[in-house]
Amino acid sequence: VQLQASGGGLVQAGGSLRLSCVASGSIFSIDVMGWYRQAPGKQRELVAAIRSGGSTNYADSVKGRFTISRDNVKNTVYLQMSSLKPEDTADYYCNAKIRTSMLTTRANDYWGQGTLVTVSS
Repeated sequence: VQLQASGGGLVQAGGSLRLSCVASGSIFSIDVMGWYRQAPGKQRELVAAIRSGGSTNYADSVKGRFTISRDNVKNTVYLQMSSLKPEDTADYYCNAKIRTSMLTTRANDYWGQGTLVTVSS
């Protein structure tokens, strides 16, 4: 199983970016898909997550500015980021909890490579 993230870049404060992450490989089902971020010198933190049924949760710092969504047919999760602030600058990582077989109820954690988001003031 692989997760491929894309969409990072440089944007001015107040601007928008959309991140995408596609899961591929031996996938039976995907429960939660989410985005984390890690700024220099800081711990990785959850930004937003979405379950297969569509329920979502967000970090307080991004509520009202970021929207997470997913396409269950394409095994893809998106993060629409608006009203970006310099403090949003970080490497963004996608994560998915994936079952690779119908013979197991266990879902393993998979991570994509980071995609850098830089917000200039």
